[in-house]
Amino acid sequence: MANVDDEKISETRMETVESQKPMLENIDDDPVYSYHEQRKIIRRIDVRLVVMLGFLHTVALIDRGNLGTASVAGMQKELHLHGTQYGTIAVVFFPPYICLQIFGPILARKIGPTRYLSGLSAGFVQKWTQMVGIRIIIGALEAGFFPASVYLISTWYTRYDIQKRYAIFYLLGCVASAFTGILSYGITFMHGLGGLSAWRWIYIIQGLLTCVVATIGYFILIDFPDRMRTSKRKFLSGDEYDFIIRRITRDRADVTVEPFNIKKYLSAGLDINIWGFGLIYFSTTTTAYAISYFLPIIYNEGMGFSMGASLCLFAPPYAAAGILMYATSWVGDRYHIRGPILIFNSLLTIIGLPLMGFTKGNASRLVGAFLTTMGANSNVPAAMAYQANNVRGQWKRAISTAIFVGLGASGGMTGSLVYRSQDAPTYQPGILTSVGLSVLIIVLVILLSIRFYILNRRVARGELVIADLPGFQYTY
Repeated sequence: MANVDDEKISETRMETVESQKPMLENIDDDPVYSYHEQRKIIRRIDVRLVVMLGFLHTVALIDRGNLGTASVAGMQKELHLHGTQYGTIAVVFFPPYICLQIFGPILARKIGPTRYLSGLSAGFVQKWTQMVGIRIIIGALEAGFFPASVYLISTWYTRYDIQKRYAIFYLLGCVASAFTGILSYGITFMHGLGGLSAWRWIYIIQGLLTCVVATIGYFILIDFPDRMRTSKRKFLSGDEYDFIIRRITRDRADVTVEPFNIKKYLSAGLDINIWGFGLIYFSTTTTAYAISYFLPIIYNEGMGFSMGASLCLFAPPYAAAGILMYATSWVGDRYHIRGPILIFNSLLTIIGLPLMGFTKGNASRLVGAFLTTMGANSNVPAAMAYQANNVRGQWKRAISTAIFVGLGASGGMTGSLVYRSQDAPTYQPGILTSVGLSVLIIVLVILLSIRFYILNRRVARGELVIADLPGFQYTY
């Protein structure tokens, strides 16, 4: 009797899967809008959502990443930093940043992303301990921004539209990282103005920029798609919002938010896939954060470049990273692949790190700096898309994003710790750690791909339903 029941269940699942296939495969077929009209609607969302979040992320990265440029511009000497003090200033940002990550997606849902995501200056400190306090506060205030942003973007786009959007979101941050050095070099000419040193002006000017962009964000940023239709701030017509909801429903059917339940929210974190995605992100951010903090010092102390040259040379590797990031994201979305992109970028990092840390000539070390920066930073949107494509359900997506970004922030803390001041200017122990973590990314992607392949085969045979959606399959 049990066998008969099992056969009936299997047949029912198979019929449901077959009925879902056309819906899932023809995502651009819409009863109201042509493909060209759909693209116009989505581009309007891109401007209000992805670009605005990208600018907010840009100033957030400037706030947390200008430590390296300020150090080269005189902070280390004026604050008399020695031993592990610079590393301590770098690392204290992360404990509050990591611990408060989990609340970002919840608060974005409860109070709205406009208020939460758009709503200190380190230029006047006299002691290194005061700088530690400032960094702790910045870490706490920025904690929820990134997971809430990643979560918000994922709710507006289909699975194979999303990597390009994550790339643009993060690309703007890379552009900021690229030109932070040049901007900081320009600000150094303000040295002595108002009785303040150059590095202090770096913090003050860039802090004011953050305030301006956050104010603009309050008026431009949009809410979740299920709430925008009835919002007073809506910028699309009712039919256009219906189109977005139809599109998301066809892709993964998780537009509707189920009632919040703290137990269910936290229990979603038991999914082994989520931790696999998080470890991949941890492994790539360890190198990405370390490069942003220590590359100017490597240029200045390790390669013998002047302060001005070290700050300006910070830009070209990030510009190259931006080009590679978008190119690989386009390939990933176009061909519905995620794992191969992560492996390719990791191989670039594995090649670049030894060139940067263990060769003698500046030419080869610069090549290594380029490859490392390109590979590590290009893997950030690739990892975000890998995670977003393989999670379904609003609250599971929220907890998954919080864990994912929290582990990424842990990578930033790890990068600050393993790239130790006593190992300057080559930072060889840190470089070896980054090589090992890049190898780990490749191993994790291979293991997850094997797991996803096996589970997808079971879905295709009608033996399994993933995430309560018949026909849903993992992307690898």
